[in-house]
Amino acid sequence: MPPPPADDLPIFVHWLDFLAWLLPLTAKFPQRARFTFANRLDNLALDMVEDLVEARYSRQKQALLARANLRLEKLRVLLRLCHHMAYVSHAQYEHAVRLLHQVGSMLGGWRRQQETQT
Repeated sequence: MPPPPADDLPIFVHWLDFLAWLLPLTAKFPQRARFTFANRLDNLALDMVEDLVEARYSRQKQALLARANLRLEKLRVLLRLCHHMAYVSHAQYEHAVRLLHQVGSMLGGWRRQQETQT
């Protein structure tokens, strides 16, 4: 993967790294889970990209960041369920939790920054 542009937000770079890890993983889910869990995870993760791009260029960031935070929490819950159902190994789940925690921390900081600016 080529290096990110210098003006990319760190949260965006981390999220693209998460997507690069998640999409090949969900492509390997069993057929019975591909159209439920895999599609849902992929769509939430891709919607998150849109939220981050919109928030970067919007004047009204708070609502977009709140929506991104909700999507992040939904991803956490679905990944936990996928781990429970053995579609995601323990090591993969731990990796996902670490990545989601990093992004969640960045997102929380961005949200706090926006609250102090209003």
